[in-house]
Amino acid sequence: MQENQSIILFDGVCNLCNSAVQFIVKRDKKGYFSFASLQSDIGRQLTKRHGIGEEVDSIILLEKDSAYLYSDAALRIASKLDGVLQAARFLLYIPKPLRNFFYKIIARNRYKWFGKKNECMLPTNELKNRFLADGYLKE
Repeated sequence: MQENQSIILFDGVCNLCNSAVQFIVKRDKKGYFSFASLQSDIGRQLTKRHGIGEEVDSIILLEKDSAYLYSDAALRIASKLDGVLQAARFLLYIPKPLRNFFYKIIARNRYKWFGKKNECMLPTNELKNRFLADGYLKE
């Protein structure tokens, strides 16, 4: 992974997660983030490479040689976006167990509250270069 590249792995069938990806893309004018669904071959390879088990099925941020999960991932992503969301980095000072408690409530209920697709989203033509494709990983 390149030093200035961060990858967001997301649940490709989750309506909330897909909306979050679209939200991020609109506020990531510099194209800092690339994306892959957890269900894709690349998503599975990256989680395996970083030692992340299948029980983690919500947003994951891969940055340099680190993997961030749950609220750490969400807040680190927000802190890189344009505008006032950069202030989200200050929420990282809230104890992780408390942040993750609330994060996991939302994650556990996301299908019930926001719905689920039968298939992963397909990026539009203008966004295809932001989504990782087969052959991205070279062993």
